[in-house]
Amino acid sequence: MVILIRNNFMASIDNPAGNRHQSGKRLIKKSTKVDLTPMVDLGFLLITFFVFTTTMAKPTAMKIEVPMEVDDPSPVCNSCVLTTILCGNDLIQYYEGAIDTAVVKTTDFNNIRQVIQQKKKSVFEVRGNADAFVLIIKPTDKCSFKNFVDITDEVTINQVKRYYIDQLDDSEKKKIIF
Repeated sequence: MVILIRNNFMASIDNPAGNRHQSGKRLIKKSTKVDLTPMVDLGFLLITFFVFTTTMAKPTAMKIEVPMEVDDPSPVCNSCVLTTILCGNDLIQYYEGAIDTAVVKTTDFNNIRQVIQQKKKSVFEVRGNADAFVLIIKPTDKCSFKNFVDITDEVTINQVKRYYIDQLDDSEKKKIIF
């Protein structure tokens, strides 16, 4: 980029000699002139900088994979599924397999890590692969956002590969105790 300088001075002061005050003393009024050419150049440099930086910085977002809707869903191993229901007062109710034959148990956020680890261990013993373990998270209306964040932290800590967030079914609403 080329910057043109018109004068050797960016500011100049004129000193007219003919100004006098009433008492006869000579009052000198100085007038200033400021050359704003460097300021305009600086302004264009800043505009160019911000235009380039905003076009180069692209926003990033987390990728969410949504499953396709299928008429006949593939069956999931009932012995591989742990369903957690986030209730109020920092309580979690959970059951293994299908709700029809399951026994609903209650725990809190201090003990949910042991429950998840035990289930992963039992899935590994049955299937030979702990990645077949599926965790289903179902928050209730009384669940706080903190509880939801805590359970997703447990998913990350326990390295659960497959987990789903779902709503409560009518059959689950009948079996669980709020």
